[in-house]
Amino acid sequence: MTISLPLTVLTPARACDCRVCPFFIDNPDAAEPICSGSNSDCSYCGCARTADQLTPSCGQCPIRCGSRTDIRAWMRDAGGTLSFDDITLEGLRWPDGMPRFVPQVDTTNTAELDSDLDWPAYAVGLRRVFSPKVWNVLPGFRGTTARQALGLSDGQRSVLVGYGEDPLVEAFWTRRHRIYPVMAEHEWDLVLSPNFSMYGNQPRTEHLINFRRNMVIAEELLAAGVNAVPNLYWYRLEDLQRYARWLDDIAPPAVAINLQTFRTDADWEEMALPGLSWLGGELPADTRMVVVGSSRKSRIDQLLELYGDRLTVISQNPVQYARHGAIMGPNGREDVHADVAVAFAATVRYYSSLLTEA
Repeated sequence: MTISLPLTVLTPARACDCRVCPFFIDNPDAAEPICSGSNSDCSYCGCARTADQLTPSCGQCPIRCGSRTDIRAWMRDAGGTLSFDDITLEGLRWPDGMPRFVPQVDTTNTAELDSDLDWPAYAVGLRRVFSPKVWNVLPGFRGTTARQALGLSDGQRSVLVGYGEDPLVEAFWTRRHRIYPVMAEHEWDLVLSPNFSMYGNQPRTEHLINFRRNMVIAEELLAAGVNAVPNLYWYRLEDLQRYARWLDDIAPPAVAINLQTFRTDADWEEMALPGLSWLGGELPADTRMVVVGSSRKSRIDQLLELYGDRLTVISQNPVQYARHGAIMGPNGREDVHADVAVAFAATVRYYSSLLTEA
């Protein structure tokens, strides 16, 4: 599927000139009034490469802004709009038998870890499937299903966490249309679609384009026969309000949030938790929230307060601890020098208990 382009491809104003920007809420002529203005924390406003539209290096900058020489091409690739109105997530379903806690593993030999567990579902990260070196699907995932590639039994669910470092997800975006058919052959039970980053020091245009791309890539995956959920990111209250209106219209079976970058207490308390709390009050009753990267008991407890039994957690911690003979339990991390499979099973059961006994 290719997102249908509107008759006019909108582009953000050059030099973040809000007065004439088609996305500025106080511009009476704005076609899509969704933005309250430029980002005061932006570190790119003085970029000398935008001074001359003929400067060729501008198109190689990793940041998208209205001054880029190729901004129209980027907008066209994202569907010519920054709204979510055309995103319906048609065909998205929540897989039967999906547990509340899904361990993310680092190997295709999942049987090594699952021998003492027989867990209902396993997840794997994008770089285990899509090569960060040659930008293509890895040989072990060609001509096979995900369940076969991961060594899972017929009754176990396979989950792809499509998150990764920026070069990896950007390469995936560029090549996505030829990758989609291969992913459909994998028959993933659930895919968390690749997410495009949001950093506080970026231009507002970069934020809005990436929020849009997070939606577009899920929509395209679904159209290609891949059961994909979109990732939500935000920076301002207006972003959350837009999501709320869209969620109210669509009421999707699930959405996802990547919390792996909120490592410090300040990041969690000042950025992640306020938005998560706001979404907790707006999420439709039948929409599940899938989070990746929250492994502290205190944070899981907070998420449970917000989302209750609609919460699903995916985490790499069990396998990371097990590789060092450690477990996570009620007493925190313990270096017990256990066998990898034994340690892995103990930590998975502990995290599952946090979600099922709350």
